[in-house]
Amino acid sequence: MKQKTYDNQSISALKGADRVRLRPGVIFGSDGIEGCQHSVSEILANAIDEAKEGHGYEIDITLHQDYSITIQDYGRGIPLDYNDVEERYNWELVFCELYAGGKYNNNDGENYEFSLGLNGLGACATQYSSEFMNVEVKRDGYCYELHFEKGENIGGLRKYKSDYKNTGSRIHWKPDKEVFTDVDISPLYFEDILKRQAVVNKGIKFIFTNEIQNEVKTYLYEDGIVGYVKELSDEKNFTNIICVEQETKGQDSIDRPEYKLKFQIAFCFCNENNMLQYYHNSSYLEYGGSPDKAIKNAFIYAIDQYLKNENVYNKDEKKITFVDIQDSLILISNSFSTITSYENQTKKAITNKFIQEAIQEYLKEYLFIYFTENKDEAEKIAKQVLVNKRSREKAERTRINVKKQLSGSIDITNRIKKFVDCRSKDVNIRELYIVEGDSALGSCKLGRNSDFQGIMPVRGKILNCLKSDYDRIFKNDIIVDLLKVLGCGIEITSKHNKDLHTFNIENLRWQKVIICTDADVDGYQIRTLILAMLYALVPTLIKEGKVFIAETPLYEIGTKDDTYFAYSEYEKTKVLSKIKSKYTLQRSKGLGENDPQMMWQTTMNPETRRLIKVLPEDAAATGEMFDILLGDNLNGRKQFIANEGHRYLDLVDMS
Repeated sequence: MKQKTYDNQSISALKGADRVRLRPGVIFGSDGIEGCQHSVSEILANAIDEAKEGHGYEIDITLHQDYSITIQDYGRGIPLDYNDVEERYNWELVFCELYAGGKYNNNDGENYEFSLGLNGLGACATQYSSEFMNVEVKRDGYCYELHFEKGENIGGLRKYKSDYKNTGSRIHWKPDKEVFTDVDISPLYFEDILKRQAVVNKGIKFIFTNEIQNEVKTYLYEDGIVGYVKELSDEKNFTNIICVEQETKGQDSIDRPEYKLKFQIAFCFCNENNMLQYYHNSSYLEYGGSPDKAIKNAFIYAIDQYLKNENVYNKDEKKITFVDIQDSLILISNSFSTITSYENQTKKAITNKFIQEAIQEYLKEYLFIYFTENKDEAEKIAKQVLVNKRSREKAERTRINVKKQLSGSIDITNRIKKFVDCRSKDVNIRELYIVEGDSALGSCKLGRNSDFQGIMPVRGKILNCLKSDYDRIFKNDIIVDLLKVLGCGIEITSKHNKDLHTFNIENLRWQKVIICTDADVDGYQIRTLILAMLYALVPTLIKEGKVFIAETPLYEIGTKDDTYFAYSEYEKTKVLSKIKSKYTLQRSKGLGENDPQMMWQTTMNPETRRLIKVLPEDAAATGEMFDILLGDNLNGRKQFIANEGHRYLDLVDMS
């Protein structure tokens, strides 16, 4: 194949709509659903800017059944008529010219002082990337209409006299599948972005009509970010909700222009929830940038200074980190500036040096005064931050220990003390018997089917996992060995121990996990502790029906010709009523005293054994009962014994 020549004629420039249609990722950050969503935010930003300027306090957003979108504002209406200065029509500048708009002089006190849309890209780029776009503007006693298809205007500007109640702009468009790989924006995206915009633009009402699901939702925060912090804390905050505001001027460097900055920060401390969100000129800063750095530095500095001044740190204790603060902090930052340096068009972070310095210094000083004047709240905050810090450090030590303990293969069975594997590697038939003690191990080992039944003995009463922290749990050899044998990892929900979560049910090495203990008080307690361990560390095994209890007989009834086993008092009575000859009645011995044949017949033979499947029919009730029996609910346990204890007295007598 002949190679093309690379010369002066090889260089070309994209023109018109192709600048966006062929490279949407350059403008929108992605050619997928994220980029398509960002095109929506560009049109929405223009409507919000109008409302922020005091022109219309309601914005209507509609997601149509064909996934096209309409955004209607009640502002002054986009100027679309002829522009004498530019010697072109404004509709061409707004919808067909990148880097053209009415917000470039905002730092000089003209329109849109604190604008979300500044680059003059949004309306044009969204039009270029649309299958179609219809524009309707009402202003100056006229109605203006435009129609675009795939980035090209069809029919020019239509203008006619009109009587109307409100001025404003209405844009209806459909993102183009030829531009974006996915254009079906979920209603959840609209609900999320509209709630965020309502939070940071207090008093502006957003009405979302979802024609796909036939729903209408309204978003309005009269108190702005303070109301949102109150909502997030759900009245579980242990400090008051604090709101600070400041307006100032500054510059990023001596050779850069001075600009205006105003910011509002609302926060409280809460043990139930935490949240950290930054907004600038109404845009959600997913990656933060300057405000994020400022707030983190200020909080670390102020709280660390307080801890040092009050001599609360232990000797040689490490300094707090922001993670320790963030664990109990709900904070929303809402800032505006007349000059903003965004990392890119998607506006997910800002980089202004002055914004960082201004917020940081103001917040440092404010927190120092606040801690000085509010001793009780300062003490609560300091105490909780230290609890978070020490929990995090303990969790890290535990994580290292767990990783060390649970790592590695168990193919070599002698690595786990007294574990007896089976021959089959087919997980669909493998069964693990968790048995009580070494004596039970012996009888079960001899009585089992070694093709598919493995045995894991537990020595004595294992640790109560509902009353022990992870550090103690994973220092327990019995629990660690049992987790290794199961092979599926562990499930952790604690916020300080998320890194410990390694659970994957696909790695479970057994089809059935069978708990097999003596039919006496000690056996029942060991069974309960094993269940508690599984419930605390691998609850999905219970949820998926993998956990069973092997019923063991209470009585052995012997006659000249046969031996019968009774698993309850009722069965004992029933068996005895049928025996006409002499018999012997013996309370069942412990598992370790049973002969292998009896173990196979009563407990291990799939044809004759009795298994009880452990089912989480009511997870809340299960958790409550575990808390009563094994947890910290002492009053509940006392009440349960008083009310129900008489039902179990016979078990005590048997032991």
